[in-house]
Amino acid sequence: MNELAFHSATRLAAMVRRGQVGCVELLDHFIARTERLDPNLNAVVVRDFERARKAARALDRKRKDPVGPLHGVPMTVKESFNVAGLPTTCGFPARLHDAVLEDALPVQRLKAAGAVVFGKTNVPVALADWQSFNPVYGATNNPWNVAHTPGGSSGGGAAAVAAGVSGLELGSDIGGSVRVPAHYCGLFGHKPTWGLCPSRGHFAVAAALADISVIGPLARSADDLSTVLDLIGQPDPAETALTLKLPVPRTGAIDGLRIAVWSTEPGQQTDRETVAQIEGLARFLRREGAKVSLTARPAFDPLEAFHIYLRALNTALSARLDEVTLIRIRERVASLSPEDMSADAIMVRTVDMPHRAWLRLNERRTQLRRAWGTFFQDWDVLICPAISTPALPHMQQGETWARRVTIDRQEIPYNNMLFWPGLTCGFHLPASVAPIGLSNAGLPIGVQIVGPMYGDRTTIHMAKLLEKAWRGFVPPSGWA
Repeated sequence: MNELAFHSATRLAAMVRRGQVGCVELLDHFIARTERLDPNLNAVVVRDFERARKAARALDRKRKDPVGPLHGVPMTVKESFNVAGLPTTCGFPARLHDAVLEDALPVQRLKAAGAVVFGKTNVPVALADWQSFNPVYGATNNPWNVAHTPGGSSGGGAAAVAAGVSGLELGSDIGGSVRVPAHYCGLFGHKPTWGLCPSRGHFAVAAALADISVIGPLARSADDLSTVLDLIGQPDPAETALTLKLPVPRTGAIDGLRIAVWSTEPGQQTDRETVAQIEGLARFLRREGAKVSLTARPAFDPLEAFHIYLRALNTALSARLDEVTLIRIRERVASLSPEDMSADAIMVRTVDMPHRAWLRLNERRTQLRRAWGTFFQDWDVLICPAISTPALPHMQQGETWARRVTIDRQEIPYNNMLFWPGLTCGFHLPASVAPIGLSNAGLPIGVQIVGPMYGDRTTIHMAKLLEKAWRGFVPPSGWA
């Protein structure tokens, strides 16, 4: 039975449809694994086992007439998604006893497709770290090495899926929060085009969709990414009856694909093993018949693009800040040296940005977004790092702006690692992550696959090609 834990969600659903396993039987298998293994992970921090069993029993009665493509698949969702009757704390103790009344829209859609949601997974406070720890639920460990973080902010879900504790996960991403945990835990993940998947009922948005923020899946196969995107990637019916049809990939094979490779950037420290894995993949893709360029770039200054993202990110997050926090940030800004051009300094200087200044920022961002569009007329996808390093050790002391990391013996500010996540999502582009190898320390390394706006099917298709021809999900040892 233990091999069930590492099957893809689509394969689990197929087994249910064929009668090879029942919905309750499958759910109980994942619940048993959660109870046995999660004490060493601390990933599934909110559990809803009995209601899940009730849902699974109802689905068993409908096995011959499946309700959708995830019929009977046990899954978890990030703690920041509303699930009726459960709290949504996002790591804030004051929210612990406030149960919500309605499932988030994407959770509704996944349940309607047959998914059995049996728990919620851990996050950092305010979803604002690549370390998934908070004062409510504690810290989550990476199943590849429990002394390391699984990433954030969708870190609990990534750990659960990688360790075979959950069949599938729904996460969110504004600064790498799906892509980094996928990379850190050896999974597939997808950050959709901004606005494609409505987020109603997610902490990061109220009625209005927050700039840059998206929701997306983490999974053990690229097929699962497609399945989830099909389910959640339509407009909110409370807003419009419009439907979307995403473009299909230009070609179905590696042969003939046009692939730009951006493995390093001067001034943006990137781990040598990560660079070597991506460039090794590039050589393989060229041998397989793809047109590959190591030098093709969009027509803009990467540093300017990074700084635009940082400023847009901080303004997107500003609405959730209380007055006490704002006062503290203003004090930090006053103490900054004018020469400080770290990621944190650039972000906090936006604290009181006038709307007119934001409009100018957005105008320039739109110009660069069009440069991306021109670039993708010549290239099907761009492959690049998801973040600067494999999974970091636990770093739970101090604010993120005060932390430092060492990459190949060079120390940099922690949040300078936003370069690779922000270079693409700041301009609303879709990106998939696929596992491509392991570091010398045995930690997963993934690749970020970026496409044009609404090119989601192309980036996921590229992940599927890599899964078949290069590397698929490999379970971490010790979690059988």
